[in-house]
Amino acid sequence: MRYHYIFILCLCFISTQAQEENIYQKLEAIAIIDQKVMMPMRDGVRLCTDIYRPKTDQPVPIIFSKTPYNFNTYGDGKMRTRTLETAHEAVERGYAYVVQNERGRYFSEGEWDILGVPTTDGYDAFSWMKEQSWSNGKIGTWGCSSTAEWQMAVAALDHPSHAAMVPMGYGAGVGTVGKYFEQGNWFKGGVQQMLFTSWLYSVQNDEYMPKLPTDIPQEDLQRIQRFFDMAKEMPKVKWSEGLTHLPIQDIIKHHNGPKGIYEKMIRRKPNDKAWFEGGLYHEGMEFGVPSFWFGSWYDVSVGPNLALFNYVRENAKDPEVAKNQYMVIAPTLHCRFTRATEETIVGERNVGDARLEYENMIYSWFDYWLKGEKNNILEETPPVTYYTMGSNEWQEADTWPPKAAQMTTYFLNSQGKANSLNGDGKLSLKASKKDQADTFTYDPMNPVLSYGGNVCCTGDAVKGGAYDQQEMEQRDDILVYSTEPLKEGVEVSGFIECTLYVSSDVKDTDFSLKLIDVYPDGRAYNLDETIQRVRYREGFDKEVFMEKGQVYKIELSPLATSNYFEKGHQIRIEISSSNFPRFARNMNTGGNNYDEDKGVIATNKVHHSVEYPSQIRLPIVKK
Repeated sequence: MRYHYIFILCLCFISTQAQEENIYQKLEAIAIIDQKVMMPMRDGVRLCTDIYRPKTDQPVPIIFSKTPYNFNTYGDGKMRTRTLETAHEAVERGYAYVVQNERGRYFSEGEWDILGVPTTDGYDAFSWMKEQSWSNGKIGTWGCSSTAEWQMAVAALDHPSHAAMVPMGYGAGVGTVGKYFEQGNWFKGGVQQMLFTSWLYSVQNDEYMPKLPTDIPQEDLQRIQRFFDMAKEMPKVKWSEGLTHLPIQDIIKHHNGPKGIYEKMIRRKPNDKAWFEGGLYHEGMEFGVPSFWFGSWYDVSVGPNLALFNYVRENAKDPEVAKNQYMVIAPTLHCRFTRATEETIVGERNVGDARLEYENMIYSWFDYWLKGEKNNILEETPPVTYYTMGSNEWQEADTWPPKAAQMTTYFLNSQGKANSLNGDGKLSLKASKKDQADTFTYDPMNPVLSYGGNVCCTGDAVKGGAYDQQEMEQRDDILVYSTEPLKEGVEVSGFIECTLYVSSDVKDTDFSLKLIDVYPDGRAYNLDETIQRVRYREGFDKEVFMEKGQVYKIELSPLATSNYFEKGHQIRIEISSSNFPRFARNMNTGGNNYDEDKGVIATNKVHHSVEYPSQIRLPIVKK
């Protein structure tokens, strides 16, 4: 059995190696390949860049991707093959494909700091590429997640050659916009999103990371990349257990991980000035690039993604830029656009045929802006293309939310016993005249565990997507409020707003909320989720603690979705004080939280009446 296993591993390695060699040979036949070009920045730091361009004497447009990940084309790995496949497709379509490592990553010189590298690196790269004899001066940027997050802040610099961009799953580049104050997905409602703890464990540079000399010739870099590429191999961590360690600031240290920027970032508060000095895009910045945005309903940051799209359309000073913003929203997980099938399963829920011709759409976009082709992409593409789950259909709109969406308020009601699925919580169109409060205890040492959701990058700690919440709803520390079975189908498409009136016997705590589609057979599929740290209820620039017995109004960060609740279904929300490890636990002490290993149990209440109209406001599309 042991030798059989080794034989299978060898076959996999040989297969992967053959696949890489095959795509490289195909690329070599049509492209001029120039690897490990050290592109100079204004401060003298050089960034490692691979260039693939058509074999032609004519200048060509450029598709540019900047990434913190390893794109070395030698060695086994999906990332390497994917880079070559992307380059081959681009070259075949008449583009140069340029991929570059961020400052301080792999062969790139300088110090890496997530979202802290100079935005001028992007600007300088555009200037360098524009001056190359093989460039037509038009550059488009493209990428998902970490290869998208840097694009927005650079678009604010409005380089004359930055002609178009395609950011996908780009929330980690959005600092503050509209009602969202997430600082690149680090927070939601002032609560740390724990994805960065597990992500930085595997990604951040160690302070003792070896560095190459800065004067190595390109030919030697090309030589050593065949057997050495600065890529560390991190020991595996079972994050479903690893993220439970306290205090939070020591999680990476506890797993003997790299010493890096995590220990600094974990101490930042939502309004720390450091968030405004790096590469995040913040409301108020300029924006100068026509953009084709791509988001996902089960991504970690679909709300800020949509809010930024709206912000640019409404605030870009150049009318041509403002009107040339387009958006696609798919029913998938983070960066999983192309994995949709005839029966797309997201988590446990079948959302139907969610396929879309992403590649053709994107290249048509680039053909128009970078080549000047009159291909009718602008006329044939609606400003917003969104997928409605439940009815399982692609829809079109001129705005987000769709113009037909009307906010409808549902009030929380109960007789004071909304605890669990077996309680008496209701969502009603009228507020109760009788004062009631639903009470539950929140123990940081026994939090409500994350089950499904809008997530990224947490390893085995959180399953992404829609999962049946019925078992979770048996807990008494979850309040459950549902409508009666719907007499007719209802489409909810847009931003969902939530107002709660709460009290507690501790100085600070959190309130979390999920929106759920309940089927007639009881299945309860989560759609989106949010959370709010009560100390930030008056703004993220100050902390105001609670007093025992005092009732406080809190506005939760908006949710976003498009879902058709069929006739006979119910609209449901769950309220608790934890969703862990999707979000960090509040230790309820009023302390820093990140440096605490002991918490206190909170007795929390949600009030609902005419005086305290706790509510959820749904954008219902009238048809």
